[in-house]
Amino acid sequence: MALSIIGAGFGRTGTLSLKVAIEMLGRGPCYHMAEVIEHPEHIELWDAVADGKPSWDRIFEGFAAAVDWPVCSFYQPLLGVYPDARVILTARDPDKWHKSVSDTIYPSSFRPPSEDAPDFIPAHRKMVRKIVWDGVFDGRFEDKSHAIAVYERHVAEVKSNVPAEKLLVFEPKEGWDPLCDFLGCPVPGEPFPRINTTQDFQTRFPS
Repeated sequence: MALSIIGAGFGRTGTLSLKVAIEMLGRGPCYHMAEVIEHPEHIELWDAVADGKPSWDRIFEGFAAAVDWPVCSFYQPLLGVYPDARVILTARDPDKWHKSVSDTIYPSSFRPPSEDAPDFIPAHRKMVRKIVWDGVFDGRFEDKSHAIAVYERHVAEVKSNVPAEKLLVFEPKEGWDPLCDFLGCPVPGEPFPRINTTQDFQTRFPS
C-alpha cells in the first residue's frame, strides 16, 4: 500500500479531524502523531528521518494516508517517494493557531512525564522537540511573531511547491464538500468530525 494522501498542514490545524474524515471516506488508514504513540518503535524511525535516513515504507506500512506532525515537515520528500499522492494543506487563522498550540501540544512536549507514563514517553518528547520545536521553529516557538512567520512561510511554500491540481487548501470548518470533491468521494450522511479541540486536549492531558 502506498500513500495516496499527504497532509502538509501543521499540527493544531484540524489534523485529527482530517484523519478521522479520511477514514470515514474509506481512504485510510491514516497516519497521525497518535500513531507514533501507538507504535513507539516508530520514534527511532522518525529520529532517523530527522537525520536524513528515512525508512518511509516501514513507517507507513499499512497506511494509505498521513497527516499532522511529523509528516507535514517532510511533505516534499514524501511526494518524491509517492508521486501519485495528493496533498491536503489544513490551515486556520495564524493567531488562533499559535494560541491553540501554546495551550496544548507545546507545553505537553516539555512537561515531565507522570509517574505512570509509558517508558517511551521521554524518547517521544525528545523526538518531537528535535523535529518540531527545534527543527521547524528553531527553538523559538514562544516568540509569537517568529512562530507565525514560520507558519505563514510554510503555507506559502506548500502552495508554491505542490502543483495546484494536486493540492487542496482546506479548513475543516468548511465541512465535507471541498474534501469530498477533491478526493472524488460521495458526501457522507454524518456530520464532519470535529475532534481534539483545545478543551478535548486539556481534558485528556491535564497540566
